[in-house]
Amino acid sequence: MEGYEKFKGDVFKLTKIDLDAYKERQMKRRIDTLITKNNIKTYDDYIRTIKVDAKMFEEFVNYLTINVSEFYRNPEQWELLEKEVFPKLISTNGKNLKIWSAACSTGDEPYSLVMALSKFLPLNQIKIIATDIDKQVLHKAQVGLYNAKSVASVPKEFLNKYFTKVGLSYQISEEIKQRVEFKQHNLLKDPYPSGCNLIVCRNVLIYFTEEAKDEIYKKFHDALAKDGILFIGSTEQIMQYKELGFGRYKSFFYSKD
Repeated sequence: MEGYEKFKGDVFKLTKIDLDAYKERQMKRRIDTLITKNNIKTYDDYIRTIKVDAKMFEEFVNYLTINVSEFYRNPEQWELLEKEVFPKLISTNGKNLKIWSAACSTGDEPYSLVMALSKFLPLNQIKIIATDIDKQVLHKAQVGLYNAKSVASVPKEFLNKYFTKVGLSYQISEEIKQRVEFKQHNLLKDPYPSGCNLIVCRNVLIYFTEEAKDEIYKKFHDALAKDGILFIGSTEQIMQYKELGFGRYKSFFYSKD
């Protein structure tokens, strides 16, 4: 399809999503597939359609933001979080931790954080900020209904305590939901929270260009409090972490130096 450069500009005007920050071949292929599936011939026609068709607009944003999420993804890293990171953060900062789950998708991650932290703090002292660019996934997160695959790694005690079986799905309890504040947020353009003790952003930045990644990591560094920790995904590593002001705390965990 011709005219992808113009299309990127049109998308930015409409959604404030900067397609230049994504790996081009991968993203263009995904978008072309979606446009073809909707029997639309050109980028201009597609832009005209999503301007007037709310359902297709939502579908487009949902399609751009890649949502692969599950509770306690990579359980061995969550074990490290519980055994070493949380105790360190609590001993340094006390019980009033500021935690941000960035690009939180359907809520599996911030809800996992609440449950993991509940081993150390009463629920009413836990507050997680959870953000994503995609309104649709934030809505799913607030509904809190998950399939069996999503909850496969949830520790049995928490599955029994905080989930209700609804048909083949699992509904998370209100007492966990109340500990998370969901907001829409664009990592490339919106202001970041400040003074965070822990930022969790996992398996998202693999879709960004190296320049965009560095920019985001710099902003994460600024958003962390002194001795704060950044927890990234098992598919990622920060190549220039020293130049960006981080120390290597453990695999997938970086501390603000």
